[in-house]
Amino acid sequence: MSDSKWLIVLVNIAAMFAVILIGWVARHRNYLTAETTSSLSRFVVDITIPAMVLTSMLRTVDPAKLAVSWYLPLIGGGILLAGQLVGLATMPFFSRKDQRATFIFLVAVANWIYLPLPIAQQLYGDDGVRAVLLLNVGATVVLWTVGIGTLQRGALNLATLRNLLMNPGLLATAAGILLALFVPKYLLADVPLATVPAGMLAVKTLLNALTLVGSLTIPLSLVVTGAQLGGLDISDHRPSRTLTGVILSRLFIAPAAMVAITCGLRLLGIHFDEVTRMVAYIIACMPVAVSCSMFTERFGGDTSLAARSIFYTTLVSILSVPALFYLIQRLGL
Repeated sequence: MSDSKWLIVLVNIAAMFAVILIGWVARHRNYLTAETTSSLSRFVVDITIPAMVLTSMLRTVDPAKLAVSWYLPLIGGGILLAGQLVGLATMPFFSRKDQRATFIFLVAVANWIYLPLPIAQQLYGDDGVRAVLLLNVGATVVLWTVGIGTLQRGALNLATLRNLLMNPGLLATAAGILLALFVPKYLLADVPLATVPAGMLAVKTLLNALTLVGSLTIPLSLVVTGAQLGGLDISDHRPSRTLTGVILSRLFIAPAAMVAITCGLRLLGIHFDEVTRMVAYIIACMPVAVSCSMFTERFGGDTSLAARSIFYTTLVSILSVPALFYLIQRLGL
């Protein structure tokens, strides 16, 4: 199994890139126009992502698991914050002034759930899935606060904080954790309806509907990203200095920073189990999140740079992520 782990990573990344290409073809064949692409982008950010986050929290969070794995959300948030610091450090060398906010955002926000989730499931089973989803809690909080705040370039006054805290993704995260402490887990499981109390059938129906809506997030995000790429002029596809900086920072410098932080913590006597450590490394090595172009369009930013960064970092990651994963394993990091 260990010898084939890099192949699992490779196949999943290649599949994601193939779906992006489907969106690109759909745009060029006018199945998706600029208007429909924009509407789908808002639909994903405001509807399907919150639905996915809410139901994921309900499935995976309970008091016992939180007591044992309480620190995982901190690691998830730390991965994005480490990327944010890398973006701030490399920004002066690569980015134009008008692109700096988007540059930092793209370096910070790795694909922490869409791609790692199936990879972690195949590598580590339920433990891997639970790790990804609990890491997602901290990552989501950082995205909807620090990340969106970076894009909006706003001072942290009361109005800005209110707008950030009312974002649907953050609200869904908080609601999911809270409801998970009270909603019975069997309502999200595939159980015979005859075993569900009559008074809970409406709740189960609603949760099933939210699960179906949330399941649209990954394919729709990938298709919309491809459609956004298909709307770019061919000249925009040439790698610029800024784009090159995003590729280097997101795929190589940010993972190296995460490895250095983990090794530093180990020297201080802070150790993490293998699943937590390897899943965190996988996320740190990921390309720019497929939802980033939708966030730049929704909250302000350079959507062209975001779409091209997703395309190129995903393309390069087909080789870079399996290679880095293999290297980290071999070195025992």
